[in-house]
Amino acid sequence: MEEMEEELKCPVCGSFYREPIILPCSHNLCQACARNILVQTPESESPQSRRASGSAVSDYDYLDLDKMSLYSEADSGYGSYGGFASAPTTPCQKSPNGVRVFPPAAPPPPAALAPPPPPRNACLTCPQCHRSLVLDERGLRGFPRNRLLEGVIDRYQQGRAAALRCQLCEKAPKEAAVMCEQCDVFYCDPCRLRCHPPRGPLAKHRLVPPAQGRVSRRLSPRKISTCTDHELENHSMYCVQCKSPVCYQCLEEGKHSSHEVKALGAMWKLHKSQLSQALNGLSDRAKEAKEFLVQLRNMVQQIQENSVEFEACLVAQCDALIDALNRRKAQLLSRVNKEHEHKLKVVRDQISHCTVKLRQTTGLMEYCLEVIKENDPSGFLQISDALIRRVHLTEDQWGKGTLTPRMTTDFDLNLDNAPLLQSIHQLDFVQMKVSSPVPAPPILQLEECCTHNNSATLSWKQPPLSTVQVEGYILELDDGNGGQFREVYVGKETMCTVDGLHFNSTYSARVKAFNKTGVSPYSKTLVLQTSEGTKGYQEHNIPNSL
Repeated sequence: MEEMEEELKCPVCGSFYREPIILPCSHNLCQACARNILVQTPESESPQSRRASGSAVSDYDYLDLDKMSLYSEADSGYGSYGGFASAPTTPCQKSPNGVRVFPPAAPPPPAALAPPPPPRNACLTCPQCHRSLVLDERGLRGFPRNRLLEGVIDRYQQGRAAALRCQLCEKAPKEAAVMCEQCDVFYCDPCRLRCHPPRGPLAKHRLVPPAQGRVSRRLSPRKISTCTDHELENHSMYCVQCKSPVCYQCLEEGKHSSHEVKALGAMWKLHKSQLSQALNGLSDRAKEAKEFLVQLRNMVQQIQENSVEFEACLVAQCDALIDALNRRKAQLLSRVNKEHEHKLKVVRDQISHCTVKLRQTTGLMEYCLEVIKENDPSGFLQISDALIRRVHLTEDQWGKGTLTPRMTTDFDLNLDNAPLLQSIHQLDFVQMKVSSPVPAPPILQLEECCTHNNSATLSWKQPPLSTVQVEGYILELDDGNGGQFREVYVGKETMCTVDGLHFNSTYSARVKAFNKTGVSPYSKTLVLQTSEGTKGYQEHNIPNSL
């Protein structure tokens, strides 16, 4: 029920509606608040002069342009607050909700014998949709009273004031434990045992929890609303074209005489059915939203756990490095924490947004359910169209994208420390400041290495990102039987052909680079298979170049 409280408060004063009136845009205002935000319009801006000057009029079919209001491009409510650029400026205040409240006009000077006559035209801007309208000679009396909303507010306030206290305690009422549906009385445990024993005729009475008993209380009858044009007549029919209840005189001599009308009770039942069907769809969306919120809250916990695990792995990898890498480790941890905070912020923002939207949806649902309980067909039909539209619009806002997480729980980061560790292992002292480090191990190019008969051709290159100067390479082969390696080539070339190998033998080859500083580690070992043959081994000179 607390979520519904937002539906029961005036957007101007921020309090519960007092004597609410229904604006043509289907929003509600307190009668006193509507009087406070009225803005006087000059005579040159009267409806007749605006139509004569050719002002564009919006096609709101539910407005009476001659009596109730006048919409135009100039008074849409987004320019000057009164809707007219030439309207005189008036000091204004702000309500708790930020709506501009215009104070009443200053009192006349003492010399005046009588107050000035009321203005012919007054402009009212809806604080929720910012639509402006010009009142007719009836003023605020031309707006219908929302008695249905008053009944919902009365029941809500009574339910809060009751606080589910025992109704039979003599001094300080205790908290009620049960409620008897037949007696319609709340009991605490001592009073129930004393005044409502479970025997005799009271044994058949049904005791329910207090909250359920408060909901099941029967609604008190409300005053039947009367026609705004004919105050002595009750609403008896429903105008389909104007979408409002009308009385008998409206059909005989009023503006609804040529309109299509239907029975008030039939339209009441039809709109109740439509609102109930719309609520079913919105209820499903609300259930999905609750499950989605649970999923988002679980994601927060999962992100926390993944963050701890990821930070532990990162610290373990960084601890393998020397102290010179501590600054870099702090930077990497900062990046992870930023990603962590970003993910949490996205998920928490989505939780906050979804929670606010679900709260509004729940409030609208509870308000609609209270409206459905009303037995006033006329009052219900005054607001049913707007409620149906709001329910459908709220349901559409719970689209597929709304109930989809905007952030994953995984951290798409991976620390590749193998090259850095390899560079650390290659660090060494040097005697000359100008000396360069040792070269990186060469890379054998497998696509260019081959064997032919009893010869083998090998090719290699420096790593692509290596900037260390290389003075030469050393190529080594074993004896073909898994023995020790021996140097077969020393030089600057990156390709070498070795002849005079044994037929039908398997050789292992490797290469390393060198410069003035030292020698690089060996490259990966390459296994070569010579061709089958019957020739004996003949030693050939190893060429220095191709």
